[in-house]
Amino acid sequence: MTFYDFARSVVYGVFKPLYRVEVIGKENVPAEGGVLLCSNHIDNFDPIIVGMMAPRPVHFMAKEELFKVPILGKMVPHLNAFPVKRGMSDREALRKGLAVLKEGKVLGLFPEGTRSKNGELGKGLAGAGFFALRTEAHIVPCAIVGPYRPLRKLKVVYGKPIDMTIIKENKGNAEQATELIMGEIRKLLNEYK
Repeated sequence: MTFYDFARSVVYGVFKPLYRVEVIGKENVPAEGGVLLCSNHIDNFDPIIVGMMAPRPVHFMAKEELFKVPILGKMVPHLNAFPVKRGMSDREALRKGLAVLKEGKVLGLFPEGTRSKNGELGKGLAGAGFFALRTEAHIVPCAIVGPYRPLRKLKVVYGKPIDMTIIKENKGNAEQATELIMGEIRKLLNEYK
C-alpha cells in the first residue's frame, strides 16, 4: 500500500461520515487515459475531498508555500502534489501538469486559482484551458456543493466529460476553453444545489 492509498483511506474514514459526503457521477470519470478534473474551490479541504472521492488517484498543483511547511512539506509530494508558484506563469508546473496528463493520469485543478470568499463561482484562469487544448485528456467538470458543516450533507458531483472539439477546430484560445469549463461547473452547481 502506498502512502497515498493509506492517507486516502484514513481521510475517507474521517471526512465521509463527518461531512456526510455524497458522491454523484463517479462513472463520468474515465477509467483510463489522461483526465483533467476541474472543480470549484470553496474550502481548504477541497483537494482532500475531490482527491479522496475520485475513482482514480488525483495529482494536484499545490501552492509552493505548502512544500516549505515543517512535516507537511515532506508529506505533500507523497500525496501526488507538485508545487506551483502562484501569481505568475510557472513553466515548470505547466510542464509537470502536461506530463501527468500525457502519462494517462488524473490532474486536478481549481481553475479559479484561489478559494471563493463568498462560495460563489469566480472567474477561471487560463491554465485550465491551456491544459485542455494542449492535450488529448478528457476534461471532467466537478462541483463541490457545500458548505462544509459537520453532519450536514456535502456533495461532490462529477459531470460528463466536456467536448472541446469546436474550440479546437476554431483555433480557440485558452480563455475560451476555460470559459466553457467554468460554464459546465456552474451548470452542476445550479443543478445540485
